[in-house]
Amino acid sequence: MEPAWVNILGVGISAINMDIALETIEDWIAHHDPHYVCVTGVHGVMESQRDEHLRRIHNQAGLVTPDGMPLVWLSRLKGHRHVDRVYGPDLMVALCERSGVRRYRHFFYGGAEGVPEQLVANLRRRFPELQVAGAHSPPFRPLTPEEDEQAVQMINQAAPDIVWVGLSTPKQERWMAAHVGRVEAPVFIGVGAAFDFLAGRKRQAPRWMQRNGLEWLFRLLTEPRRLWRRYLVNNPLFVLLVLAQALGLRRYSLE
Repeated sequence: MEPAWVNILGVGISAINMDIALETIEDWIAHHDPHYVCVTGVHGVMESQRDEHLRRIHNQAGLVTPDGMPLVWLSRLKGHRHVDRVYGPDLMVALCERSGVRRYRHFFYGGAEGVPEQLVANLRRRFPELQVAGAHSPPFRPLTPEEDEQAVQMINQAAPDIVWVGLSTPKQERWMAAHVGRVEAPVFIGVGAAFDFLAGRKRQAPRWMQRNGLEWLFRLLTEPRRLWRRYLVNNPLFVLLVLAQALGLRRYSLE
């Protein structure tokens, strides 16, 4: 049964928790039913306000996980009391842990040069039986059609069950939507900064900050030049738009 959706500014956020996410993804693998997962917080919702194509990509995803406490709180306010945060790094760790028994094959696509290899090394230390089909760091520039086809063939030859995509929003969402079906893996999961976090390249916010919706503050303090606009402009605007939606001053469709 497909999880319910919560309409947040025209983006359908899946009314899920970690257990439901894992159950859904494992069902796709079992039936080789191709889907992609957008791990989305306020940033992804706000980017979708400016980019109609990105909004449609989110709304065509198999799951759009609430990767941020504001989306969790809004989902609960709309009656979905079971919803909890499905955070990209936690989802990766949970699926890697389950893979020891189920023998899922993982491919890691994204990150700067050396990051996917370090990520794999860290995960293998933690989960010695992890089946790694491959890892690749593509160039930051757009790929030529020939390079893109080579990447597709490389991943298909590796025959993974799960392709982890760490290209940052919105690039990773566009990549997944364009390649689902061309790449034969049943599951794509766009996890962005999880590559850097689990590779040890960047620090994660303490759990108490994550639980209380303060991860944005931690990330802003650690990367102010890169992230100031995302958090100091997008976050207040998000609150205003959510209030307008709640009061019926603005209406949003999931179509």
